[in-house]
Order: sequence, then C-alpha cells, then structure tokens
Amino acid sequence: MNEKSTKRTALLIAALSSFLTPFMGSSVNIALPTIAKELGMSAVSMSMVATLYLLSTAVFLVPMGKLADLVGRKKIFGIGSIIYLLSSTLCGFSNTAVILLIGRIIQGLGSAMVFGTGMAIISSLFPPGERGKALGINTAVVYLGLSTGPFLGGLLTQYLGWRSIFLFNIPFGLVIIFLIYFVLKGEWKEEKGKFDFGGSIIYGLSLVLLMYGFSHLPSLTGYLFLIISIVCFVAFVYYELRHESPVINISLLKENKVFTYSSLAALINYSATFAIVFLLSLYLQYLKGMSPRDAGMIILAQPIVMALVSPLAGILADKFDSKKVSSAGMAISAIGLFLFTFFNENTSLGFIIGNLILLGLGFALFSSPNTTTVMASVERKHYGVASSMLGTMRLVGQMLSVGIAMMVISIFIGKAKIQPENYPAFLQSMKVSFIIFTALSILGIFAALARNKHGEKAETGKDH
Repeated sequence: MNEKSTKRTALLIAALSSFLTPFMGSSVNIALPTIAKELGMSAVSMSMVATLYLLSTAVFLVPMGKLADLVGRKKIFGIGSIIYLLSSTLCGFSNTAVILLIGRIIQGLGSAMVFGTGMAIISSLFPPGERGKALGINTAVVYLGLSTGPFLGGLLTQYLGWRSIFLFNIPFGLVIIFLIYFVLKGEWKEEKGKFDFGGSIIYGLSLVLLMYGFSHLPSLTGYLFLIISIVCFVAFVYYELRHESPVINISLLKENKVFTYSSLAALINYSATFAIVFLLSLYLQYLKGMSPRDAGMIILAQPIVMALVSPLAGILADKFDSKKVSSAGMAISAIGLFLFTFFNENTSLGFIIGNLILLGLGFALFSSPNTTTVMASVERKHYGVASSMLGTMRLVGQMLSVGIAMMVISIFIGKAKIQPENYPAFLQSMKVSFIIFTALSILGIFAALARNKHGEKAETGKDH
C-alpha cells in the first residue's frame, strides 16, 4: 500500500468511528423513554443509560491515549473497535437494565480507545499542510453523527425497536475492524516507558467525583463532591510531577502554552455551547408548543452548518494561521450566544434558525482549526495524549454546560415541572444561562488571544 492509499484508508477508518460514537450518544437519547418502559427503569436509572457511557468515555480517554503512545495507536484503535462492537451487541441483546448499563460502561471504554487514537493516527500520517483538511473532514463526520442521530434513532426505534440502534453499529464495526487489521499497514508508537496505573486511577476518580458533584448542584452534596474532586485533581498533579512516565505530562501543560490555552479554549467553547440544544428543545416544545420531531428539525440547522463548514475551516487552517481562524470562530459564537439573551415567548422561528446558523458557523470555524493548532503544537510522541485531552475537554465541557443550565433552572423553578404558570421563570433562567455562556465565550476569546500571543513568540524564536 502506497502512502496516499494509507492516508485515505486511515482517514476512512477514523471517519467511520467518528460518526458512530456521536451517533450512538445522540440516537440513544431519543430511545430512552422506550428503553425505560420496556426494561422497567426509573427516571434515575434511565438517565444513567446516557451518563454512564459519557462518564466511562471521559475516564478512559486520556489513559488510553497514553497507552496508545506507548504500545501503538493502531493496536489500541483495533482492540477498542472490537470492544465497541462486542459491547454494542451486548447492549442490543440485553434483557435487563443491569446488563444494559454494564454494556454502556464497556462501550464507553471501547469508544475512548477508538476516539482517543483516531485523531492521533491522522496527525501521524498527514503533514502540517494537509492535516487541517483531514481533521476538518473528520470533524464534519462527527457533526454528521450528531445531527443524524436523533432522526435515524427515532426511525429505528419506531419501526425496528430500540435494540436496533445498538445493532446498527455491527456492520460498521465489522468494516472498521477489517480495514484496521487487513488493509491499513504500519504502526505508530512514539514513547517508551511503563503505563501509569496509579495516575490513571486518581485521574478517573477525579472526573467521576467532578461529574457526580456537578450533576447534584446546587445541593450541599454537589458542592461537597466538587471540593473532593478538586482535592483529587491536586493530588493527581502532585503524583504526576513525580512519576517517570506520567499519564499526563504536566510539564507539557506548563511549558507548551499553545497546547494549554488551546485545550482551555476547547473546554470553554463546549461549556458555553453544548446546552444550547437542551435549552432550545425545552423552549420550542413548551413555550412554542412544537412536537419533538418539529423541534428537532429546527435545532438541526446548527449541526448541518457545522458539518458543511468544518472541511472548509480545515482548509482555511492549512492555508492561514489556524490559531486566528479558531479565534474568529470563538468570537462569532460569542455574538450568537449574546443574541440568545434577547429571547422571549414571541421570538420568531426565523430569528432562532438564523442564530443557530450563526452559531454553527462560529463553532465550525473554531473546532477543526483549534484541533489543528493543538496537534501542531506537540511532538509526535504526544499525539495520543493530545487528541485524548481534546476529547476529554469536549466531554467535560458538555457536562459542565448542561450542569450550568440545570443549576440555573433549579434556582428559578426549583424541582417543579415546567408548566404554563412558571414559563416566565423558565424564560428568565434561559436568559441568565445565555448570559453566563456569553461571558464564558468572551473568556474563551481571551484564552485564544493568549494562545495566539504565545504561538507568535514560539514562531519568532524558531525563526531566530
């Protein structure tokens, strides 16, 4: 296989896996009421079907990226693909809630092994002048999975049952496994050393405590677990600084400001934008009286624009400064979030769709160029950890975003159901949430500008 064919095969493999993981997340959410009814699940256990998958993925993402750097990215990607396929099959044939939840945890592990190495393999094969385009295509496929998930998931659930969503993965998984083991040649590993089990355990525990705590805000329990998670993160940093082969190279965060600020910008961006779909779905269905299908069609405007613009954003990142392109995207996102603060019960659908298109444009211009910046800022031996860190920023940001929205809603409405008598309070909570998200985006712009400043210094140093 020549170099060009190897690149195309690797991009195809990464794209297929990048479609499946977000598709799984967004499609299962549509099927949750049906799953809960058939398996007799409570509201809490029903929500765990979604959250355990995200939590498992977040916990394993960085450790698996580090392991891929040590033993080989293709090897970890292949094993992860097999685990993902087998766990999807287990979920599809599960007849109890416990088996389904166990399957979702294992599926999260497989997803982490796949998602944490896909971008690293692309970055290993594509040189800087081609990398932005490749990562842009990969990012577009992620958005395609996110946007088609609710629609296809609804169709599959309605006509073939909820199990078909999990079994839908099998043919794609078999194709990926065939390509990775029988077509793609070569292996990519850059580091030597022992795997950091201790650091991985402390890191995973910190994330579990963080996510659990944030999901219980603003209760005392939530604040207590957040404090414990911060203590664990401090202990993790202390442990990693003294480990000869740390799961996360803390000195990389300290010395490589471009990597640090780009990762921070990603965290802020996801924290500021992910809850938009959650808030708008409630607004459109409750205040506008729309059906779930019609509300989904309106919200679809954002991921469609993301999928269309991301490849172009990747090309722009190759031709121009990727740091400046992603900074422009963050600024456009901030404008879109600010416009949402003017929402009321009479806001037109045209304004909503137009603003979603603006946000989709901003997020597409930010995401793939920021990914290009991150991968270009680190040495080859850190590609696995770098791509895993970005994935973790995405997952933690998503959790924080929904956590912020839920916290604000609970402050204004409490535990009451959203009903006509508290629509004004819900609208007020939406406005406050979008004010917070706008402020976060502005903070993200400063992070991006600081990143750009350090990037220019680094380039000036190289020139001399």
